[in-house]
Amino acid sequence: MITEEKRKVVDLFTQGRKLYKLMQFGEAMKYFGEALKIDQKDGPSKVYYLRCKFYVDNPPPEDWDGVFVMTTK
Repeated sequence: MITEEKRKVVDLFTQGRKLYKLMQFGEAMKYFGEALKIDQKDGPSKVYYLRCKFYVDNPPPEDWDGVFVMTTK
């Protein structure tokens, strides 16, 4: 059974992911950040938060297909 807290994290992540796909990285960060306030250990929200932060500073090309290409190890 999923807790109400975890359900909220999943809902916030889902909203953030939709915005991420639309290349609205600043807005998406807000949702991932809210999810992390509830559960600091939520791995997916943390990963996408950091990706959004990267893309805010380094926008992908207009024809971006949503794939994150890791350039460093």
